[in-house]
Amino acid sequence: MSSQNGLVCFTNCFLPQEDGSLLEKDLWIDERRGVILDAQKTFFSRRERPDKVIDLGGNILRRVNMVPELPGVILPDFNVSSSPGLIDIQINGAYGFDFSVFDGDDDVYQSNLKDVAERIVETGVTSFVPTLITQERSVYPKILRLLRPFATVTSATVLGWHAEGPFIDMAKRGAHAPSFLVSAPEGIKSFEELYGAENLADSEDWLMSTGSESGVRIITAAPEVPGVMGTVEELTKRGVIFSIGHSIATSDIAIAAVQHGARLITHLFNAMPQLHHRDPSIIGLLGASPHLYSPFSPITSKALYTGDVMSPIALTPMKPNKSSITGLKSPVGSEALDEVETPPQTPIFKAHSGKNSTLKNTQSIAGFSLDSSEFTRPFYEMIVDGVHSHPNSVRLAYSSYPEGCILITDAMKILDPNLRDGVHEWRDGKRFVKEGDKLYLEGTDTLAGSVVTLDKCVRNFTRFTGCTLAESIKCATYNPAKCLGIENQKGTLRSGADADLVVFDAQGVVQSTWVKGKRVWTR
Repeated sequence: MSSQNGLVCFTNCFLPQEDGSLLEKDLWIDERRGVILDAQKTFFSRRERPDKVIDLGGNILRRVNMVPELPGVILPDFNVSSSPGLIDIQINGAYGFDFSVFDGDDDVYQSNLKDVAERIVETGVTSFVPTLITQERSVYPKILRLLRPFATVTSATVLGWHAEGPFIDMAKRGAHAPSFLVSAPEGIKSFEELYGAENLADSEDWLMSTGSESGVRIITAAPEVPGVMGTVEELTKRGVIFSIGHSIATSDIAIAAVQHGARLITHLFNAMPQLHHRDPSIIGLLGASPHLYSPFSPITSKALYTGDVMSPIALTPMKPNKSSITGLKSPVGSEALDEVETPPQTPIFKAHSGKNSTLKNTQSIAGFSLDSSEFTRPFYEMIVDGVHSHPNSVRLAYSSYPEGCILITDAMKILDPNLRDGVHEWRDGKRFVKEGDKLYLEGTDTLAGSVVTLDKCVRNFTRFTGCTLAESIKCATYNPAKCLGIENQKGTLRSGADADLVVFDAQGVVQSTWVKGKRVWTR
């Protein structure tokens, strides 16, 4: 039932705010334009009230005649929230479709992508960024041209693509094929040659409102890989989110990457050195102080080893580990979890005692000068399924830097909230074993990725951290939108933003999903 004047009011609901609070307030939208409205300004400019009122207690009220006040509705106490739609910025596939697999048929690929976009709304997701793991270089131009922003009237919005690799460190490659990993000897040109220069357009070109030809959103790379650090600033200028991931960067290198524009950490805790008190590496960025890393701080001219700036095992042939040989552990596993057996803190620099050693007072790392801009901690992703990171680790990270937390699924193609437990096909003749939110490779106990939905991550997050549902929702709406720089359009309830909405009950269970002001799914 459409509104005669296009105005719709959601009433008797609590609205999550950008500061993580809940506000009991009506929400007005324009279903014809598909945007959220400022109720007061709309009333005074149009001199009319919504023709349709949706009571989130379950009643839909039809206004036949305009009257001064909305009809009062008395309901028992409840706690239903109307939230911005959830945004998943790292998802590898869903509903049987793997974004990294292309069989040569454009129509089939686009049809499968459209199917995922239309079905994923049942999990409360109204926008997502399809993610490609490391591929053979000829595959990138074929797939990336198909992953440009789009949406149908009943689907979640595809925001563009997230390339996870191949400029990553061998030591933390996860399930990324070692033969496809590369360095960037020609800097940004190496990126352009691999991804396609047309796919790395300026930020203005990928705004959804422009119908852009370029779909790049995020690139995950390891800043210690030769040539990569020199691309961070240029990629950032083009509107690309540089995310530090699958890396063994020391604190110094991680800090330098952020100073040059790195804005995100890929699946925190996974595929990176673990926290060490003398060199907290990438994880330590959550505790970095702008007072230490400001342009005038002595820390920026501290003595750094500048001799061997490359990981001693990065981009070198892999040695099979003992468990692989004995068959106790599959060499292919979770994209985030399966990694080379290295010490918790793998050193980047080798200290030399000979005449060729170089311990210098310098402002450069790997020959690349440190930026003098103000230091801002990056956003960080977390897979909150209770498997990839312990609940205590999740709480520790969030307590350290709540404003930067972004919930992701990092889900595999097996993601489907209706899928039964059991054995399921994957790729290359391998099969998954699904047990609840745990996913294993058949015949092993190796975790094979994530199968959790984003709405469940929201619910888990409230339990793991003790935060409110509204604070948890913020980590799956406002924070990812702000990271992408689209918070005026997605992830908020601001006037003029897209009317992508999710109605949650008090337990955080999705009751209905709305895209551009139209209800596309209901429980």
